[in-house]
Amino acid sequence: MATSNKRQRELARAKYERQQQRRVAREAAQRRRTRVVAGITGLAVVAVALGLWWYSQRDSGTPAASPTAQPVAGCTTPPDPTEKTQTWTSVPTATKPAAQITLSTNCGDVVIKTLPAKAPKTVQSITFLTQQGYYTDSDCFRLTTSGLFVFQCGSPTNNGQGGPGYQIPDENLPTAKGQDGYPAGTVAMANSGKNTNGSQFFLVYQDGTKLGPDYTIWGTVVSGLDVLQKVAAAGVQGGTTDGAPVQQLVITKATAG
Repeated sequence: MATSNKRQRELARAKYERQQQRRVAREAAQRRRTRVVAGITGLAVVAVALGLWWYSQRDSGTPAASPTAQPVAGCTTPPDPTEKTQTWTSVPTATKPAAQITLSTNCGDVVIKTLPAKAPKTVQSITFLTQQGYYTDSDCFRLTTSGLFVFQCGSPTNNGQGGPGYQIPDENLPTAKGQDGYPAGTVAMANSGKNTNGSQFFLVYQDGTKLGPDYTIWGTVVSGLDVLQKVAAAGVQGGTTDGAPVQQLVITKATAG
């Protein structure tokens, strides 16, 4: 009986040792597989990154720009646009319409001569918002380059949404039709329908803009049209004709004078 028990213990021990050896082998193999997968994953990330870089550059005909390089001469790195949360129920009646609005941007100043005699409520509103810092660090988030030749600016969320909490009725709508109503240098309100003017506006940088007579004209660019034109010449992101400009254009400060 003793011999039999000893034999069973020896067999059990041998079995245990074989199990341990197999476990150690499995763990070693697992560690090797993990390192290989990690290496492959790292290479895949690099390959994808290089592929995306190549794809972005293959139609440009120019070397890749560094992350800090600006595609337009004279432009500086823009500040991050900020979201505006202020709202008002109306424009204070004591606000005096300014004769001029200057938009300081990361690419240069754009000076607008206002039209208070023709669009008094609109110019009063733009003046008030300017005085409140509503256009500070505000992105001109949209550029169009076909049929419409405009920059759209003044969204409190920097994406075409929102307004100051009140709306201004339409004023000084153009009488000319088609592309003659909004020549280069025109500054007009963007809207979502009749009498829905808020804070958003567009700057026309080139003749030929085809729009209906539905947008309040409140000013004319008297200096800085070249700033808009050089940014527009860099195009729209993704090579489309309507979207965010390649060269970001941010209003760093607006002043009323």
